[in-house]
Formats: sequence, C-alpha cells, structure tokens
Amino acid sequence: MKKKIFAIILAGLMVASLTACGGGGADSAGEKSEPAASSVAEASSASETTAESSAAEEAAPGTVFNIYAWNEEFKGFFEKYYTVPEGITVNWIITPSDNGAYQQKLDEALLNQESASANEKVDLFLAESDYIQKYVESEYTADIAAIGVTDFSNTYEYTVKAATDPEGGVKGVSFQCCPAGVIYRRSIAQDVLGVSEPEDVQPLIDSWEKFDDVAKQAKEKGYYMTASFAETFRTFSNNTEKPWVDADNNLQFDPQIEAWIAQTENYVENGYTLTAGVWDAEKTDQMFATGKTMCFFGPAWYFNFCMTNAQDPDSGCMGDWAIVEGPQTYFWGGTWLLCPTGTDNPDIVADIMNTFINDEDVCSKLVANEAQFSNNQVVNQKFAEDPDYGSEFLGGQNDVAFFCSMTDSIKWENHTIYDQLLNEGLQNTLQEYFKGNATKDEALSNFYNYVNETYPTIVTP
Repeated sequence: MKKKIFAIILAGLMVASLTACGGGGADSAGEKSEPAASSVAEASSASETTAESSAAEEAAPGTVFNIYAWNEEFKGFFEKYYTVPEGITVNWIITPSDNGAYQQKLDEALLNQESASANEKVDLFLAESDYIQKYVESEYTADIAAIGVTDFSNTYEYTVKAATDPEGGVKGVSFQCCPAGVIYRRSIAQDVLGVSEPEDVQPLIDSWEKFDDVAKQAKEKGYYMTASFAETFRTFSNNTEKPWVDADNNLQFDPQIEAWIAQTENYVENGYTLTAGVWDAEKTDQMFATGKTMCFFGPAWYFNFCMTNAQDPDSGCMGDWAIVEGPQTYFWGGTWLLCPTGTDNPDIVADIMNTFINDEDVCSKLVANEAQFSNNQVVNQKFAEDPDYGSEFLGGQNDVAFFCSMTDSIKWENHTIYDQLLNEGLQNTLQEYFKGNATKDEALSNFYNYVNETYPTIVTP
C-alpha cells in the first residue's frame, strides 16, 4: 500500500511539473530555492554528475556513494568538513527543485532502488520540511537507529519530530535548525521609525496591527514594507491550526491562510509591497543599497544563502541589517539527510549523520565559517554567549543568540504530504490576482483546478 501511495504522489509531481504556472513560481523550491541564475548553475552541475555516473559504473561494486540533492549548499559543507572513507567515490545527483523536478528524479530512483546495481543505489538524499513527511512515512526510508544513529540529545526537538514516522522510527537528521524572523534595513528603520537597533524596532512591529501601521508609515516615506506579495506567507502558514487536508480528504483553508490573503490584498492595494515572487529578480534587486524595501523574512540560511545582493562589496549594503522576531514566531525550511532503504553503505550514512549533528568541531565550523545555525544546542549556546561573536551582515548583531531565544517557540504541527505543492499552487495562482491579471474568484478557481489535477483524491469546494 505504501508503494502504491508513493507512486500516486510521484504521478502528482509529474502532473504538477507540466501544469505549474510561470517558470519557478512564487515559492517553487518549497523553501530554499535560489534565483533563476543559480538554477542554471545547478543544471550544469546535474550534467556533470551524469558524466560522473557513467564513470562510476566502472568502479568496484559498493564503492560509489550516491547523494541526491536540489542545490549545492550541503555539497559545499560536505566537501569542506567530512572526510570520505578511502576507496569511496561520492557521486552527487543534483536536480533543481523547480516544479517538483528534484522530487520526480529522486522518486524514480527510489522506486527502482531494489533492482538497482550497488553503484546506482541511492545512499543518502536530502529533503525539506514541505515534503519530508512524504518520505518519512514511506517504506523507501529506513530507521536510522538500525545503522547506529541514536544520539539526538543535542539536536532541536522539532527536527527529530519532523523525521519521525507514525511508528516512532527516526528516518533522518537535519544539519541545521531554522527559526526565522524579520530581517530589516537599519537605515530605513531609522528614517521611518526614528530607531534602528533590534531592541527598539521589535516593540514597534510585534503584532500584525503594528506591522501594518509601520507599512503605512514606510509608504509615506517612499519605501516598501516588503518586496514580494508572498513575503509573509511562511509566517502565517507556519502558525496554522489545521492541515491543508482534513481526515475526510477535504481541502481546507486555515484562518491564518485567509489572514495572509487579506493582508496581501491590503498591501497590494495600498502600494506597501511589490508583487514579485519570492525568488524574482524584482525582489532580490531590492537587496542592493539602492533598494527601497525595509523588511525581508527568513532564517539564517536565507540571509547567508539568498541575500548575496546585499553583501555585494560594490553595490550592496553589508552591515545595514538586523533581525528581530516580528509579529509572529515561525521557522522556515531546514535540510534533512534521509537514509534510503537498500543503501549498500549504511556505515557511511550513519557517520555522515552523526558528524553533522554531534561532532562539535564540525558544527562549530558551520556556525563560525558558514554563518549557519547548527542543529547542535551545545555549539549554538557557546556562540550565543561569546561577547566577541557577531554577524558582519547584521552590523555586529549576535544572530546565534537571537535564534537561540526563538527555538522553544518552533512547533511542528499540521503538516501533510501535500504541503509543498499546495503552498506553491496557492501562491502561483493568487499572484495573478495580486498582479491584476485575474479576479480573486478566477484565481481561486484556478487553484482548485490545480489541486484536482495534482491530487485527484483531494475534495475541493
């Protein structure tokens, strides 16, 4: 039955890749997508791994370790901080996330895992929070206790919960924890609010009512509050009280989703936001020094991995930023390393997982060298208490201390195997409404049609 369900979901992804709106869509990687230019680089990497796969076929059975991923973020950390056992060749199969392409590639490999040769088997693969349950709740992932990964004493609870199947088996680990906040321009805050330090800004935007009021003030000063119609989506969607699909398989809108739609209507109507997608150039251009946008929303990986425009030495605004909690606590994303059933290198899988959650030296380097918020509480606390530690990007603010103060508020609730494509589908279809290319009723009708085509078993209004 699990194999049948998995195959149905794979079919849904194939349909979605054909029917999804406009390029990468509003939030098309689910979480940690990059702008279109980097997708080209990833596509090039995928071509390179194809050549590597051909060469790997000549290697001795069991000596090729295949890792499936959607971008090169973890690949970079892996190559810097993990020592590959002698005689093992690591083969990266990297496929961009756009329109479900990564999952489609991965799913096809997992469906063929049992019959694949030793050097073609999936040995490790990466997944994000929007679709991790699809894999955790399938027979295509293995309980990592069986391979020797049992110490989660220093990891954050929600990261373990997200990788735990209904029977209590843990299927993987995340190398990062992702509490998120409002990343704001200090200079714009000073102009609009008369203050710029986090402790002074937070009380002025600690509710949506206050945030909306500041958006009005920002507009009067010639600024945008946000640069994307979907900028605040994750904050609302992460605080829902009910899942996208109920026990009877009916699609349902949580009040938080409805609140996001209402807020966006208000922001678009009043010119408080641009109508760009989350990863569109129109939005990312606002990160340059010439940008007129006050707030961006995200966790550590966002400003380290996606706000490189702001860090450009010639046209950026390095140091003119800070981060606060904002109106609601939330998290965004995270990268889990999952163990596929049938890997012929379980010892290496276990060693990689234990290294990236329990090796304090490696986790410390992720924080110090890569500006990550690691999934090791002991390491993070060390940096949080270090009076000399601070983020250059954030004007010296200790972002690790900030994120440590947020972790107790992270909750893992109301997630389903449908989250990624439903989140993306709603944003993609509503963007046409917010851009004035469709009425609200037309946009919602398009969303329901998308749901029917992607997941025929879900009952829509």
